Amino acid sequence: MSGLDITLRIIEIYSFIIFARIIVSWVPLFTQRPLDMSNPLIRFLFDVTEPLLAPIRRFALVGQIDLSPLVAIFALIIIREILSQAI
Repeated sequence: MSGLDITLRIIEIYSFIIFARIIVSWVPLFTQRPLDMSNPLIRFLFDVTEPLLAPIRRFALVGQIDLSPLVAIFALIIIREILSQAI
């Protein structure tokens, strides 16, 4: 497995982690309870994704809607496609 294959796999896994964070962030809408940030899984999702999402969030907020995860996933898809063309 080449370095490029590993990079593509990491991008794919990171995209799934961002998607998991999106799903977890919707839980309070349905349960009427805040997220339990002491939960290790939730803490992991936020700790791993926040370094990428925080800078994007500066320009990806539309009112109260945070579009930074969507923008990040689209950017990762574009990067993955560009890199996969190099194979």
